[in-house]
Amino acid sequence: MSLLSLFARPLAVLGGLLIMVALPAQNPIVQTVYTADPAPLVHKGTLYVYTGHDEDKSTTFVMRDWRCYATKDMVNWTDLGSPLSVKDFPWAKSDAWAGQCIERNGKFYWYVPMNRKEGGMAIGVAVADRPEGPFRDAIDKPLVFDQFGDIDPCVFIDRDGQAYLGWGNPTYKYVRLNQDMVSYDTGIGDRGIFRGPMTVEAFGKRRTADRATAYEEGPWLYRRKDLYYLVYAGGPVPEHLAYATASKPAGPWKYGGEIMSTQGGSFTNHPGVVDYKGRTYLFYHNGALPGGGGFTRSVCVDEMRFGPDGAILPMDMTKEGPAPVARLNPYVRNEAETIAWASGVETEPCRAGGMQVSDIDDGDSIKVRNVDFGRGAKGFSARVASGMGGTLELRLDATDGPLIGQVRIGNVDGPENWRTESAQISGAKGVHDLFLVFRGKPAAKLFAIDWWMFTK
Repeated sequence: MSLLSLFARPLAVLGGLLIMVALPAQNPIVQTVYTADPAPLVHKGTLYVYTGHDEDKSTTFVMRDWRCYATKDMVNWTDLGSPLSVKDFPWAKSDAWAGQCIERNGKFYWYVPMNRKEGGMAIGVAVADRPEGPFRDAIDKPLVFDQFGDIDPCVFIDRDGQAYLGWGNPTYKYVRLNQDMVSYDTGIGDRGIFRGPMTVEAFGKRRTADRATAYEEGPWLYRRKDLYYLVYAGGPVPEHLAYATASKPAGPWKYGGEIMSTQGGSFTNHPGVVDYKGRTYLFYHNGALPGGGGFTRSVCVDEMRFGPDGAILPMDMTKEGPAPVARLNPYVRNEAETIAWASGVETEPCRAGGMQVSDIDDGDSIKVRNVDFGRGAKGFSARVASGMGGTLELRLDATDGPLIGQVRIGNVDGPENWRTESAQISGAKGVHDLFLVFRGKPAAKLFAIDWWMFTK
């Protein structure tokens, strides 16, 4: 069962979840699983975000794989599945914690921490030919193992081509990566590793006496104009987000202030900063989904703004998220797992390739935002597979909004026997949010959807 199908019906009588769904909610950006530790990447006009994956009902950090999602409009996110897991590293035992992916020379390098079979956290690197993977272990051994605090790697390539890999809790560390992105010069620094310095001037004063500075973990390197930023999770727990600035990516750093105060129901937070279509976005996580908390987190995003001196302006978590930066074209094939908000459904790998929407029950729905129907649509098609069958209602702007068409889906002899079903459309003009509302026999898995598209 999906997260919302598990929690929506019991909580409906309290009104809380119904209010959350009824509002124009965009955060968290994924509602079908718990996600954490976001790491955004822009490539060829698409924004990808790589996330951790908290397992359902976890009471500790149970994380076995990483996930990937993509958008071109900042409101509809396509589930690209799990392109990497702990099992892909022969030397690793457990704990798919926070990482980051970057592109260089047509290859994609994903730096991730895990617990070694011999014990102790270490940082590995995976490589792929495409941003969505699949990824494979690049060197068949850890890239970094420094005995303590080897978590939360971040990677940054400067304008001169020098790449930096930073990480660490409770000390910020970094190495200068070689051009191959999978090695570094061990003859400089302390075996190639540079540390801190961990001063109050660099990272702010901690509120407790266990250590001097507020730096905790989750570093993220970012450049805006000629100023470099190190954004990080600050302690003590529950964490806040803060930043420091420097004239060079290696520092020295000067504390800039708090960006996001402790909030959201998770005792950890993790930043990811990216520029996309002329705007800057801060990704973070919280415990906002039903059943959410410090071990069941969810990724969110909001626009980040700066003062005239380059200071990052303080911000709060929101339910609304950022405004759309593009319109969705309904007249091309759209993957069913491209979702702004999901209620009750799940996504899973499809034997036809990619992902599919499944676990569909009566009353479940999917919202797709900012759909541009132009002068009007006359037809609709969807690739479906069914066990019980049912009806797919197409509505505008709300789950009970104007009905523009409906598709009757009969039994197609099993969940992997796909066929295309069609319907006529009336009343779909201009820009609207599109709702796919599912109807059928109660307490029955109705059908699965691979993709959909309208015709003009």
